[in-house]
Amino acid sequence: MMDILQAFDEYESAALAAIDATTSPEQLEQVRVEYLGQKKGKLRDLQSLIGKASKEEKPAVGKRFNEVRTRVGSRLETQLTSMTSRKSAREASFDVTLPGIVPRLGTLHPVTKTIVQFRELMGRFGFEVVEGPELEDERHNFEALNIPDDHPARDPLDNFYIATAAAGSDGPVLLRSQTSTVQIRTMEQQPPPIRIVSLGRVYRPDAVDRTHSCMFHQMEGLMVDRHVTMAHLKTLLTLFARAFLGPDVKIRFRPSFFPFTEPSVEVDMKWGDSWMEIGGAGMVDTNVFRAVGYDPEEVTGFAFGLGIERFCMKHFEVDDIRRFYENDVRFLSQL
Repeated sequence: MMDILQAFDEYESAALAAIDATTSPEQLEQVRVEYLGQKKGKLRDLQSLIGKASKEEKPAVGKRFNEVRTRVGSRLETQLTSMTSRKSAREASFDVTLPGIVPRLGTLHPVTKTIVQFRELMGRFGFEVVEGPELEDERHNFEALNIPDDHPARDPLDNFYIATAAAGSDGPVLLRSQTSTVQIRTMEQQPPPIRIVSLGRVYRPDAVDRTHSCMFHQMEGLMVDRHVTMAHLKTLLTLFARAFLGPDVKIRFRPSFFPFTEPSVEVDMKWGDSWMEIGGAGMVDTNVFRAVGYDPEEVTGFAFGLGIERFCMKHFEVDDIRRFYENDVRFLSQL
């Protein structure tokens, strides 16, 4: 009988300690089910011990069992009453006539705001927004863009190559170094005419300074149709820059070279007493058209890629691109 009574004492001590440790009605209900539950509660196991007592011991064992059950149940009711009283006291002390506390609301990041405005402006010019993957294969990132194997842009040190192969890809894959990959994917899927823009992140292992980052955002634009000329490209970019930065912004075009456009130009905007490059552009190279099955004798087109952060810097008069990614709320909240 001593073993049975000891089991009753241990049950009682454990149950009362668990009840006293609860801080919410939900926790208290879990303790009730654990110790007093009719189906799986520990009380059921305790009750089975009565049957192991001898006939002479059963009255004392039964009496002790009832005492333990009553004491645990009483402590449960007392704890629940105490919790309910404290909750009622807190609710009674709340003055509903006091002014509320206005929560602090976040806002869009300056670069995100710029992207939203770019989408809206290009929509007004009749361009559709398309998306593409940030993890690319070499065909879309280089080969279809007329970038040969020996071109410096394909140097592993100038790209973020990934050690695994993407689904459906036979070769290595990398984080895209330009949003031009989206124009290839678009032309593979639909015939001309095409008028699209793609906005998103690109990755290059550049040295980080005031105007460069290893991750930044680009807007790629592509227009393919009959009789598209360089005049259309220059007009579009000039109107776009004026629409975003104001009518007084000064834009210039410098002859340049890109494997996927011919002729090609660099696009600069006036920044104080100097010029800052904001993107590259040109007429789509005939080899790019052939790579996607277009007939270069039937269609022409232009493509451009603009650095979104640099437009954002000019718009908000920020002289260091790193400020956008330092996560300083004191700075970002001003924009």
